[in-house]
Amino acid sequence: MHVIFWILSQDHYNLVQYKNHIASAFHTNHFKGLSQWMYMTSTDGHTDEEIRKIYNFKNIAVVGMSRDPAKAAHFVPKYMIEMGYNVIPVNPSAAEILGKRTYSRVSDIKSEVDIVDVFRPSEDVYPVVEDSIKKPGIRVIWLQEGIHNSNAEKIAQESNIDFVFNRCIMAEHMRLFNDD
Repeated sequence: MHVIFWILSQDHYNLVQYKNHIASAFHTNHFKGLSQWMYMTSTDGHTDEEIRKIYNFKNIAVVGMSRDPAKAAHFVPKYMIEMGYNVIPVNPSAAEILGKRTYSRVSDIKSEVDIVDVFRPSEDVYPVVEDSIKKPGIRVIWLQEGIHNSNAEKIAQESNIDFVFNRCIMAEHMRLFNDD
């Protein structure tokens, strides 16, 4: 039996609710590839209002921040700086990015951090979250588009840290706050 699901909707957040209804069927090997596709095209279950509230936090550690202006891991944090956020680069291979001192790990940062924004592959997320929960005051772990790690999500939630995934922090800010 072959089942093809076509989901044609501009409101991709409904996909999360849809996925929950059929998730049990996807645990079979028959649907394994479709389940992976569904998972990577879905986001967390946050409402727009919940995401808006996250932007009230102003101190963002950006793990995997890049020196290369062509990369999202550079221009996204640059945008957040331009919007008035305090961005703290986390990149062990750079001393400074955008005129800001970098750190090797989130737990090395001495100043306050509210949000940890992650630009690392999904398989690298768990140790980032494991390190981040050592730093007091972290309120949100934010994984950029295409990134998710369910084990990292679990340990963040066990530490009462909000977990956002498969969303671009810049795109969401533009969508929710810019009147263009």
